[in-house]
Amino acid sequence: MGSFSAESFEDFLESLKQAGVAISNEAELRERLAEAQRWRYAFRTLAANGRSLGIRFEDHGVQDEAQIRSALVRFDLPEGTEAILAASIKAH
Repeated sequence: MGSFSAESFEDFLESLKQAGVAISNEAELRERLAEAQRWRYAFRTLAANGRSLGIRFEDHGVQDEAQIRSALVRFDLPEGTEAILAASIKAH
């Protein structure tokens, strides 16, 4: 894994939304990521387990998987995050 990108979680979330991913309870997600020392790992955990907090990632028929994959790479998310996010989107 290379060095972490200096870009913020706010930029990352905007990239996901531009790729067609809707985020339920985005305020809670943003609050938790802001509190986390390592937001990339916190995002991965919340993508996998955030449903109990109302945090959901949804596809409203306009999702661009290549753009999502590009955002995950650009923001240097941990390996396996793509599969976790895809499973979270499909669970809706």
